Parts: sequence; C-alpha cells; structure tokens
Amino acid sequence: MAGEGTNEALTSLAERTASSAPSAVLLPAGFLWGAATSAYQIEGSTAVDGRGESIWDTFSHTPGRVHNGETGDVAIDHYRLMDADVELMGRLGLRAYRFSVAWPRVIPQGRGAVNQAGLDFYRRLVDRLLESGIEPMPTLYHWDLPEALQREGGWTARSTAHAFATYAAVVGDALADRDTSFLTLNEPWCAAFLGYGSGVHAPGIRNPESAVRATHHLLLAHGLALEELRTAGVSEVGITLNLFAVSPATDSEEDRAAARAVDGLQNRLFLDPILKGSYPEDVLATFSRICDLSVIQSGDLSTISAPIDILGVNYYTRHTVTAAPKSPAEGASQWVGAESNGLVEPEGATTEMGWPVDADGLAEVLIQVSRDYDAPPMMITENGAAYDDVVNDQGVVDDSERIAFLDAHIAAVKGAIDWGVDVRGFFVWSLFDNFEWAQGYSKRFGIVYVDYANQRRLFKASALWYRDLISRHTADLGDDES
Repeated sequence: MAGEGTNEALTSLAERTASSAPSAVLLPAGFLWGAATSAYQIEGSTAVDGRGESIWDTFSHTPGRVHNGETGDVAIDHYRLMDADVELMGRLGLRAYRFSVAWPRVIPQGRGAVNQAGLDFYRRLVDRLLESGIEPMPTLYHWDLPEALQREGGWTARSTAHAFATYAAVVGDALADRDTSFLTLNEPWCAAFLGYGSGVHAPGIRNPESAVRATHHLLLAHGLALEELRTAGVSEVGITLNLFAVSPATDSEEDRAAARAVDGLQNRLFLDPILKGSYPEDVLATFSRICDLSVIQSGDLSTISAPIDILGVNYYTRHTVTAAPKSPAEGASQWVGAESNGLVEPEGATTEMGWPVDADGLAEVLIQVSRDYDAPPMMITENGAAYDDVVNDQGVVDDSERIAFLDAHIAAVKGAIDWGVDVRGFFVWSLFDNFEWAQGYSKRFGIVYVDYANQRRLFKASALWYRDLISRHTADLGDDES
C-alpha cells in the first residue's frame, strides 16, 4: 500500500526482519499453519455428477485465451483423488486447509435447483479434513461464476449478488454444523478488473464501465452472503483481498500521484467500503468520469461494511509505479481510470511470473492496514511463488528459491506481529501445482509437485521444509491444538 512520505518505522522493521536468522523465526502459539487451493484449478471432473458450466470452462475453451489452449477439465483430478489428497495434507502436518467451493457444482445454473451430489462432495471433504485434525476454511467464490449467470450479465448485474447470497445460504446451511470458518470472496479485484476490465481472465470482457459495476456488485455480494452465513450459524466469516505494497518510482509529484491512484484502485477501493463503510473519494471521482455511479444504491455500503471476523490478505509482490512508463501497456489496462500509469521493470530477484520478490512489502501492508483501519484479525490466506521446478535425477524437486521466498515472508509476518499487528495464520499458495488461470499449466506454485501426465504427487523440498516448520512450532511452543 502507498505510504505518505518516508516511513521510518517500516524501514526499521525491514532492517530488523532482514537481519533475523530464518531458523530463529517462531510465530505465536496457536498460529494457524495451512495451505490453499481453488476449485477450478485442482478439481477437474467439470462435466460429472451434475456440475454446471462456469465462465472459466467457457473462457479456457475459447482459442487464444489460455496458454497452449489448456483447460481445467482434468486439472489435478482432485475431485476423484480427494481422499488421497487429504491424507497427503495430514502427512505434511497442515493445521488448516483453505479451499474454494465451486458455485456451478452446487447450483449448476447459478440459481434454482441445488445439485446434491456437488454439495455432498464438499461435506465429505470437510468431514475428511476434520477427521485428520485439519481445520477447513472454505471460500465461496474463487472466480468460477456459473456461465448461466454470465449470460445474464454476470457481475455487471445486481441480480448476481442476490444469487450469490442464496448460494451462500445453501452452503452455509450444509456446513455450519461443522463449525467451519468461511471466506466469501477471493480477490474481488481480480474478478472485476482482470475479468471485466483488461479481459485477461474470464469472462474476458474489456469494458471500463463493466469493471466498475462488477466491483460494486462483488462487494455487495460479500455483504449479502455475510448476512446469510450469520443466519446459518457460521461461527467466523471474512473475505480475502489481494493487497500490494505500492511505492512511487521516484519522489516526483507525478509518480507519487500515480502511486496514489494505483493504491486507490488496488487496495483502498476494497478496504474502505468493507472496513469504513465508504468508497475512497479520489477513486469515486475517477469512476465518475467513466460511468454513472447510480450502481451504488442506498443501503449498499451499510451491507458491505457489516463487521467481519477475519480479513484474509493475499500478498505476492510490490507495485513500484511510474507516471511515465517506458512503453505503452499491451491490451486493455488493469487499472480502470489510471491507464497511463505503469510499473517499473524490477531490478532484483523475480519469480517465474516476473514479479519482484519483496517480503518487506508484506510487513508494510499488514502494518498499514492495522494503522489505517479498525481491522479485524488478519490471516495471510495466500503467499507463495512460481519457479521453474523440475524433478532431478534423484527424483527430488529442489526448490530452494521457494523456501527462501516463504522463509522471508514468514519472517515479515513475525516482524508485523512484533509491531503489534494481529495476524492469526499463514496459508501457502499453493498446496499443489495446478491450472494457473491464463497461464495454463506453465507456472508451478505448488509445494507439492504434480506430474500432469499421470497425476503423481511428489513433495518438493519446500513441502518438507514447511512440514518441519509446522512440527517445530508445535514442539517448541507446546501448541495445545496438536
């Protein structure tokens, strides 16, 4: 997130974090160690047991949309291999597992008849997790909107938010007796701006007004679903946002204004309505030049800002923003209303996604959310990196870069906790290599290697490192949840 001027406190924290020996990092007793996945990326079985079509089925089957024309039709076959996958989680010592529920598997047309076979799959998954001592954390929406709703306008239509609330009630009623924590949405920024703005994600629409409308309806859907989950008796409810540390490329007035604009669209556009009950005025001014803001109706912000129990933070990298990019961005911009701004080319280490490695930015984000908002407890619901993983001649995936990445980011979480931020858990993204959206199967984020030809799973070095980290916390801190 964009800070105002030099922040000596954050600089001090970064220095302290950098000097900490990774092996010395211990998080508080009761800290929740987990891993995360999403339905379309791992389940496969897209046309069995009554599942309906999603926008990602349509998008991935459209030529030119996904790397090598790859789809999630099979993915890593988790729908059929779920029992073995949960057993694998137990061997890793995971304390929690964040997964998403596929809306079209539960309500194939988005509204109307419930598919009991689909709902039963998630009931079985939750039961298996609990039997293994693993806390389930379902996310209701990780981008796989039923295609039938997209034909009615998708997230540009207010009716989709109400359909989502009904879906939330169905899943909440089915799982609430398991005392399961729920997250409503995963990264609504991506769903709105990549799906309806730049069009690089499903449903592949490039329309600034559609992105604005989708943003508001996604947030409204969160608020409406929150009400339904409370009614169903769900004990803990939150939302997951992908937040970025945002910095200007230089101290020039132009670059600082550009960073402020990107921070507004990337971070404050979602944090403010959820935690303050209002949209940022500068972002509304930008949007008002794009479309009529009558999409925001009376009472909506009260619904959106109903108290949540937990704020999920997905963090991967920092945005260093310039008002004068060296070359125009290809295609439609992901920043509606701030299209002229760009990111500077990274100079240091990057992941296979081309993202700069910047663990200090995670501490910066956590501290600034804590300072700027009356924030609930936070969890790192995604953190990880894609690297060019290969199985060597000894049958080992030696992903030392990923271990260093995770080590540094966990140290940053420890630094933020020491500063006074209430962080309750950390979920690695991802548990498995999987279908990585528009990148197809070309990018591997998992700590578990998947051979896509035969669905064989193999612990990478990072999985064993993470297993030992969890074990050491249990031993050293006497965690009473073991």
